[in-house]
Amino acid sequence: MGEVRIIGGQWKRSKLPVPDVPGLRPTSDRVRETLFNWLGQTLTGWRVLDAFAGSGALGFEAASRDAEAVVMIEREAALVDGLRASQKRLQATAITIHRANALNWMTACADRFDLIFLDPPFADDLFDRALAAAVPLLAEGGLIYVESPHEVAAPAGFATWRQGRAGAVHYQLLRRGENPAP
Repeated sequence: MGEVRIIGGQWKRSKLPVPDVPGLRPTSDRVRETLFNWLGQTLTGWRVLDAFAGSGALGFEAASRDAEAVVMIEREAALVDGLRASQKRLQATAITIHRANALNWMTACADRFDLIFLDPPFADDLFDRALAAAVPLLAEGGLIYVESPHEVAAPAGFATWRQGRAGAVHYQLLRRGENPAP
């Protein structure tokens, strides 16, 4: 079992366990640092969805930076158990964890989120379906973060606001509008 560390906020330097689960690929420290530099160091008042939570690195990072609410969705029982153990250890009361298929959960959800993390298993090729399910859940002015093995086309009405690449991983932050202002 490996681990990742939270890089900012109230739980800075806290470690999250990463079980050896096929296809699990936690977002690297470098990519998370870049992402949260784009987003800002505090997410006070934000509602966040981590749709394919895995190790929970993105969702715990958002909660560490004072997000009002973070919903994590994960289908693998072992990963859900790990998320719940980390939630308990950190006393992360803003986090809610659901064991569910993320696509089905998003399709049935009526909530709105300011930030949605989409980092599905690369081998499952769920990027287009995940984006389609996420768009109706996005609050006005909200952002969608996508991590994938290739650049993902922004859905209609969205544009890539920021993007980067780290090794084989492409990451993008999408906003509504053709030419979103920074």
